[in-house]
Amino acid sequence: MGEVVAGASMSLDGFVAGPGESGFDLLFGWMGGGTEEVQTAQSGRVLRMSPASAKVLRAQLESTGAILVGRRLFDLTSGWGGMHPFGGPVVVLTHQPPAGWEDSPFTFVTEGIEAAVERAKELADGRDVGVNAGEMARQCLQAGLLDAVRIDLVPVLLGGGVPLFGEFGLDPVRLGTPDVTVSEGVTHLRYPI
Repeated sequence: MGEVVAGASMSLDGFVAGPGESGFDLLFGWMGGGTEEVQTAQSGRVLRMSPASAKVLRAQLESTGAILVGRRLFDLTSGWGGMHPFGGPVVVLTHQPPAGWEDSPFTFVTEGIEAAVERAKELADGRDVGVNAGEMARQCLQAGLLDAVRIDLVPVLLGGGVPLFGEFGLDPVRLGTPDVTVSEGVTHLRYPI
């Protein structure tokens, strides 16, 4: 049975996006310029990273059966042009599904976080559900739905922006001992909850 795993590239000061939706070039720089190629689901788009990061990313891609994102990210990326870069089913939690996306590869859920996770698990078919950072991760954690947290920790300080778990507002949560992979420009961490 797959796990529900929240994850993101994160700055050392805890942000998954900088002020005004900035800093993505810094947060995802480790995915470009390396020697190892990782093919995405988008035609012609290849990521280049260190061998250690490529091994981590390939393992994540293999274990992930569906992705859960919020409407904000969906809108910011314009639905990734119709296909998420890493392929597979994508569930979008929203109050109102967007017009014009009825026959798209995205599943829009309006009934709340529990229903969105349940639908993503069905689509994942026994594999992991990857949860977007920020509000989706916070809602899953608050509802007791997360099994693990994956962080690609980038050695940069953004000074503000969107925190990994949005506006936390929860009691402290203890995480287990992480799996750690040190790579060029990033340290990959995976914490069990």
